Amino acid sequence: MQNILDEQKKNYSIVEKAIVYIRANAMQQPALSDIAASVNLSEYHLQRIFTDWAGISPKRFLQYLTKEHAKQVLRESKDVLSVSLETGLSSPGRLHDLMISCEAMSPGQIKQRGLGVKIRYGKTSTPFGTALIGWTSRGICNLAFCEGDAEQEKQKLISQWSAASLLHDDEEASRMSRRIFQSNPQREKLHLVLSGTNFQIKVWEALLNIGSSQLISYGMLARLAGSPKAQRAVGSAVAANKIGFLIPCHRVIREGGEVGQYRWGSNRKIAIQAWDALHTKVSQ
Repeated sequence: MQNILDEQKKNYSIVEKAIVYIRANAMQQPALSDIAASVNLSEYHLQRIFTDWAGISPKRFLQYLTKEHAKQVLRESKDVLSVSLETGLSSPGRLHDLMISCEAMSPGQIKQRGLGVKIRYGKTSTPFGTALIGWTSRGICNLAFCEGDAEQEKQKLISQWSAASLLHDDEEASRMSRRIFQSNPQREKLHLVLSGTNFQIKVWEALLNIGSSQLISYGMLARLAGSPKAQRAVGSAVAANKIGFLIPCHRVIREGGEVGQYRWGSNRKIAIQAWDALHTKVSQ
């Protein structure tokens, strides 16, 4: 499985470069030959790498990168929003078939910055490049994507948990990554440890309860979080998320279908959205 993640990481760098080209030339609807040339590959090799990474052809994948597709998904999301509001967000959150449960740290615990807590962390391969994962005995507290050297993300982790005892463990981080990024997941529970304000936690919990691969707007998320007029504050809460992918802030897009910003880059956000949606369909 680790070899698969390493290969996906390698292929992702090519996919990301292709996405940059596609976004810059979207109005011209570039042909496969043009995209392949932009990443210095033959059409055959680009087709193979896309299929290895996403499980589908580039043409199908690129459908998920269009604004019109995003707008259609947003229209469909309104039904999901109604159901979620009616049920009071009572259904368990899930990502693919992974069962996500979470607990929030108390304000006192947050103020103590992890005093008495042991945090293991490590750098590992994922389908979206390198990531730094951190976890306590209670669950995952950090998943940050990083390019090359993970030192900057490590310093952010240390700053957030300055009073905790930190232990470097790349081997266990790799095992954690294999559990998180399964292409054909089994129903398995992953536990998250949330550290944020009460409002931030409400927004993150709402995200966990919208259903697999569902894209929603900031306004819709504000309604789900019980604060329909607080779209700007919701945007700040989304940006403050420190557990990427598992708390799926990549699913939040603008009302008009634009992808919007992302803590780890908008190109990576688009790639995760497409991979998330496609792999969810496969697992259903």
